[in-house]
Amino acid sequence: MTDFIYGRRPVAEAKTGMRNVLRVWGAPDTPDTELERLCGSPDHQGVVAEVDPYPYADPNRLLREENALLIALDQVQDPRNLGAVCRSAEAAGAAGLVIPERRAASVTAAACKASAGAVEHLPVARVTNLADWLTAAKQAGFWIWGADAEASSPPWQADLTGPTVLVLGGEEKGLRPRVADTCDGLVSLPQHGRIASLNVSAAATALLFEAVRQRST
Repeated sequence: MTDFIYGRRPVAEAKTGMRNVLRVWGAPDTPDTELERLCGSPDHQGVVAEVDPYPYADPNRLLREENALLIALDQVQDPRNLGAVCRSAEAAGAAGLVIPERRAASVTAAACKASAGAVEHLPVARVTNLADWLTAAKQAGFWIWGADAEASSPPWQADLTGPTVLVLGGEEKGLRPRVADTCDGLVSLPQHGRIASLNVSAAATALLFEAVRQRST
């Protein structure tokens, strides 16, 4: 069984990434209608590729990465949000990203497109129970920081320099109670506008690069 991905950047990144590219179709040799039929989207930018299924990483292996910065998403369901977070995580040098197996977006063609091909380089792991995996991460020496709009502490008051997992919740409900209870602390990004909360991918980007800032000083 194979997958189809689309978009110039995602296909280009797949050629140097973790999975085999089996075949590529491109305009003008292949009509737009055929490209859209192959990938199921009009956003193909004139190129579609057939690739091996996405090779999910071993979630326990991520915990053996020295001084790793990891990100975990608690039931984020929009593949475009997943892809955008993966793009920021890869750019920030994160060692990997963890998602639940159920009730969460997976690495689909839409996620790959939104990530600009970052999923081809960033290890993404799936776990049966996110709270249990976070507990294992704590036992492995990681500090777990959850993002919660109601938290009183900003991320720059947290120490993000050591082995760290940043946890963000789903689009509507945020962190589930058991996941939040597993965290060592909760942080929020101060907001001064009228919008109630940031998109999960925007919040993830801000938290990731606060960690990068701390690790660079």
